[in-house]
Amino acid sequence: MNKIAVVFQSRYGATRRYAEWISEELSCDLFERKAIKIDDLEPYDTIIYGGGLYAGGVSGIDILTKNFRKLRDKNLILFTCGLADPKDAANVEHIKQSLNKVLSSSMQEKIKIFHLRGAMDYSMLSLPHKAMMAMVHKMTAKKDMNSLTDEDREMLATYGKMVDFTDRETILPMIHYIKEL
Repeated sequence: MNKIAVVFQSRYGATRRYAEWISEELSCDLFERKAIKIDDLEPYDTIIYGGGLYAGGVSGIDILTKNFRKLRDKNLILFTCGLADPKDAANVEHIKQSLNKVLSSSMQEKIKIFHLRGAMDYSMLSLPHKAMMAMVHKMTAKKDMNSLTDEDREMLATYGKMVDFTDRETILPMIHYIKEL
């Protein structure tokens, strides 16, 4: 029997929502990253880790990287959650490049990765994140309108508002993959 744990780190809630949906779909245990120790994961055959994307990095991914030797004989799944649309190959390539900086080649071979689209409520952002988004908005607004991507236009139109791209259906490929293990 495949005993499964979902572990997540979520700052604003979208990653938590996905982790809860995954846990419900798989009828498995759910842990917040800060509430567990690596030894708590020993009884599990499959570890699913979800973290938000911030400035290209995955929050809390060190639970996998620092403990890879203890976890390498388990089924390891990583899901990222960010505003960038994972249907856009350029976005996925950017995420992969960031992951290449923290995941060794053996980690990349072992960990199955999925990318999910998140949400953002500007009113809930921390001051540094508000400043970062203001800078991105300003830089994007200065671009030639004909050179803007659909995502750029979307960001300009929704700047300062709440946007939510979470979609329960997008976890299904991950669920199917895990059920096949």
